[in-house]
Amino acid sequence: MSDLTGKSIIGFETGAAGEISIFGVNPATGESLEPGYVAASEAELNRAVDLAVDAFEVFGSKSGAVRAGFLRCVASKIESIGDDLAECATKETGLPEGRIRMETGRTCGQLRLFASVAEEGSWVNARIDHADPSREPVPKPDVRSMERPLGPVAVFCASNFPLAFSVAGGDTASAFAAGCPVIVKAHQSHP
Repeated sequence: MSDLTGKSIIGFETGAAGEISIFGVNPATGESLEPGYVAASEAELNRAVDLAVDAFEVFGSKSGAVRAGFLRCVASKIESIGDDLAECATKETGLPEGRIRMETGRTCGQLRLFASVAEEGSWVNARIDHADPSREPVPKPDVRSMERPLGPVAVFCASNFPLAFSVAGGDTASAFAAGCPVIVKAHQSHP
């Protein structure tokens, strides 16, 4: 993946602070893998949180159909880099290429599954408990409830599934489907 820079993506910019502190290591050879990854500074992390809070004002109010389109786009982008992704993930994890390709399919499937759920809308669990003005000793009020996105979500990636439970995995997909922006911390085993 020739366009890897080793820097955080914060909003539409790349992070620049910090020192190169994390290298992926090929478990089959012990070789350090390039590029080295720059740890985000505290200021960059705070900037990411501020941007996620701002993004929530817009993203959280988008329709399920819009969020579904976003998730499907992410899945398509992952599929478009399939060969490069398989090469990189195989080096970082030591897992066979077939396993990585299978997990890529699983990851894209999860993204599309959550897209369908976001689009369909039942996840909001809308409930209406109708009023009963004749109830004694006091009238029963009309009560309505539904689940809504709460705000930014932090995702800390696992090491044993480098794709399906990682940056674009199920935790991230479900947060996006619900309308929550995401801040992701990649696992050091496969940065």
